[in-house]
Amino acid sequence: MRLDKFLKVSRIIKRRTVAKEACDGGRVTLNGRVAKAGSEVKEGDVLEIRFGARLGRYEITLVKETVRKEEAAEMYRVLSEDAAVLAERNL
Repeated sequence: MRLDKFLKVSRIIKRRTVAKEACDGGRVTLNGRVAKAGSEVKEGDVLEIRFGARLGRYEITLVKETVRKEEAAEMYRVLSEDAAVLAERNL
């Protein structure tokens, strides 16, 4: 599945266009590498997303084309969500 679609389906990012813009802006890494919107994701991959002063790290646990809102959180596991990390790095 494409990274931008995964971000939307899992509801980490609410809209696919916003997910694509985040990827194009270099704010998303996949397994430690800057990822493009079309990058393929699979179970076990680790995402890191930077939005403003917030940094989130997530492990992909399930890849499905469609899920109900209640089941979306089962698609990933939160490794960390931290606002202080970016302040320390001066990003």
